[in-house]
Amino acid sequence: MSEFTLSINGQQTTVSNIERTTPLLWVLRDNLGLVGTKFGCGIAQCGSCTVLVDGQPKRACTTPVASVQGSQITTIEGLAKDGKLSAVQQAWIDLDVPQCGYCQSGQIMAASALLESNPNPTDDDIDAAMSPIICRCGTYPRIRAAINAAATRIRQGGTS
Repeated sequence: MSEFTLSINGQQTTVSNIERTTPLLWVLRDNLGLVGTKFGCGIAQCGSCTVLVDGQPKRACTTPVASVQGSQITTIEGLAKDGKLSAVQQAWIDLDVPQCGYCQSGQIMAASALLESNPNPTDDDIDAAMSPIICRCGTYPRIRAAINAAATRIRQGGTS
């Protein structure tokens, strides 16, 4: 059992008595109470557990906690700043994107990473970035519309 100091949502936190191979997902949910990151498949296929590690989408269900020590980790709980939703989160609400909502934190995290690296994505860019996240309800057209709306908001001076 080990102790890890992690940078999560801009804050340093230490967790103790954790196996090095424990998936980040379970540290976030069980040890830190950050339950916005969802468990879906447990084998990095569905994307419900997507978080950002150093700004890049990463599947938390198969990422050993030891591998992210020293990295900047952002969860869905860390996207809002000073009580204001990010452009992506606001677009999700404005366009009523979720149906069941289970995959949506992963979708939002992947969309946030996309818009951080490419604030003017084409539909092909959106499809490529979002296709690894499975939405069983099939809200893909609303997801694409929300990403386009968030991109417009960001280009007009909003935050991702």
